[in-house]
Amino acid sequence: MYDYVIVGAGSAGCVLANRLSEDPDVTVLVIEAGGPDANDLIHMPAAFPALFRTQQDWDLSTGYEPQCDNRRIYLPRGKVLGGSSSINGMKYVRGNPRDYDEWRDMGCEGWSWDELLPYFIRAEDCERGTSELHGIGGPLPLSMARARNAIEQAFIDAAVTQGLPASDDFNGPHQDGVGWYDFTYRDGRRASTAACYLHPAAERPNLTIETRAHALAILFEGTRAVGVSVTSQDRPVELRADREVIVCAGAYGSPQLLMLSGIGRPDELVRLRIEPVAELPGVGLNLQDHPLAGASYLSDRADTLFDAFNAATLELLEHGQGPLAGAGSEAGAFVRTREGVHAPDLQLLTLPALWVEEGLVPGHAPGFSIGSSPLKPASRGRVALVSPDPTAKPLIVHNYFAEPEDMRVQIEGVRLAMEIARTEPLAACLSEPYLTPASDSDGDIESHVRAHVQTQYHPVGSCRMGVDELAVVDPELRVCGLEALRVVDASIMPAIPRANTNAPTIAIAEKAADLIRGRAAAAGPVAAAEEAAERSPE
Repeated sequence: MYDYVIVGAGSAGCVLANRLSEDPDVTVLVIEAGGPDANDLIHMPAAFPALFRTQQDWDLSTGYEPQCDNRRIYLPRGKVLGGSSSINGMKYVRGNPRDYDEWRDMGCEGWSWDELLPYFIRAEDCERGTSELHGIGGPLPLSMARARNAIEQAFIDAAVTQGLPASDDFNGPHQDGVGWYDFTYRDGRRASTAACYLHPAAERPNLTIETRAHALAILFEGTRAVGVSVTSQDRPVELRADREVIVCAGAYGSPQLLMLSGIGRPDELVRLRIEPVAELPGVGLNLQDHPLAGASYLSDRADTLFDAFNAATLELLEHGQGPLAGAGSEAGAFVRTREGVHAPDLQLLTLPALWVEEGLVPGHAPGFSIGSSPLKPASRGRVALVSPDPTAKPLIVHNYFAEPEDMRVQIEGVRLAMEIARTEPLAACLSEPYLTPASDSDGDIESHVRAHVQTQYHPVGSCRMGVDELAVVDPELRVCGLEALRVVDASIMPAIPRANTNAPTIAIAEKAADLIRGRAAAAGPVAAAEEAAERSPE
């Protein structure tokens, strides 16, 4: 028996495990289907593609995407302590204040930008120092781009020539512009939530961490969640929760576990011989993601990441230096594709390498890639069960580009990427196109996108927070109509932010810890920064 049972030790679950176990009077169990984060490649920042389709990856795929030439698109998700924060690209982007004010306007009281910003700040140990927008002394190291590849600098200079404003901080007062990202790494080591939140708390006597424990179903007595059924070492085990069960299994795993537990649309559950516990028609719906497509070019330069994994760079990495100490993809931009939009609607990303076959195949030659991603897609997908067996992978359909506006933004993004590639000083770094549209025409770019688009790894929204009939959780993240059950992860986002989603997920978990413990909301930005500065050892 534990007070709290947390399902999933990912970006949110590790944060909750730390924050809830700060109270010595409660006992906390966090279970993770994957294993410990012992693989050296996890902690090497630039090596994350080498973790794809390994035992640290759930190795999911979409169903046949109707607007993407009926392709199945690869969906990597972390199956290891730290979850996807252990295999992601580490970009730290909060999004735009309008994103969270939109959540508030959708009925999610307490989730506006001003109310969530203190939780971003609470998490941070920011290399930039303390300010109204940044904090120091938090668990999460934030570093400015470390490797700063010269070709990526040429991309920034070319984008400025094309009219984009230069940006020093995408998490600063203005999101628009081109520049270097900030990252969750430091001194040549990945800063996953396992490394920063879970491991520092692991010796607390009131915190138990169980790996290789696959959740099968939530246990109920009436409408109250009382525990979780899992398989551990090939044996079924029931883990009981006296206070709450907290589901942190991600935008694919959380709706799947709810449905396996009888929470969802009864007619679908009954067909799979799952006894309904609660009718919540929104479970698995409202799935959103940032699609990613772009252009890749060959290069004659010696300073790409081609063949960068060698004895010399590994030695530099030991000192927190060299190309492997960075994230690989470190420069980019946030852009408005047309007049009248109130915030950026397009993100650009760069990589001084060829990015082909969704990152599953190493580039065969030196190269450079520019990706573009619509930031506020209107298309919605779903997660559904295909079997009552908890080990079966769910059906995932993102419906990328079901809404024509999403394709419009994507076309504009790929066209902009090609224009920047033709602009000096970047043009001098590239020798010839490798994987690009046949021309700048809308039709050729659209054909290229449908044939090659992939995910930017940002699934959200499938257990949506809200107050209407399709809401799955309320603004305190309690599952609607049930007791002692919450969902805390990216699945609760009612609308996708204009951001890489790891930072917002961590902030959600920081806020959720206060909600669960019944603590007052975190102080406003200035007070939060001062509080973080007081916690700093300096």
